[in-house]
Amino acid sequence: MKKFSTRMLCRAAVLASLYAIMTFVMGDLAYGYIQIRPAEAFCLLPLIFIESVPALFVGCAIANLLSQFGIYDIVLGSCITLVAAISSYLIGKFIKKEWLKIFVAGLPPILFNAFGLPLIWYLCGMTTAYWIEVGMILLTQTICIYGFGIPLYLALKRFDNNKIQEPRE
Repeated sequence: MKKFSTRMLCRAAVLASLYAIMTFVMGDLAYGYIQIRPAEAFCLLPLIFIESVPALFVGCAIANLLSQFGIYDIVLGSCITLVAAISSYLIGKFIKKEWLKIFVAGLPPILFNAFGLPLIWYLCGMTTAYWIEVGMILLTQTICIYGFGIPLYLALKRFDNNKIQEPRE
């Protein structure tokens, strides 16, 4: 297991903060049955930065503090994000073809959120329209992850992290 460097810890803190802030800024659009969260574009970053896995979890947990679904969304919604981020990271380890890796790594956050969040709400008695909400979250997650996430991923991938030297300790 790779030890987290100061650079990685700082990057994780920035990503978590950006996720939370970008979600807060969206207001009511980021919460509820139709979730428009441009910060979900970060869900492809586990392909590049392992530290984005815990960053997504923490950022989502902080963002969900304002959720109308309360503790359920804070805990369970954030755990869905964590499992999706771990899955995306693992996909990046096994698939080498770049375009296929990007496409497949986007599926866990889309599918886990689309099927998991409405299930949490349904089981908590907060909704009865499970399949409509699955469809809405499928749509919004797909737009945010592929529409915003792929350009972000490609822009960050341009910077060759191998050329950045970590300070010697």
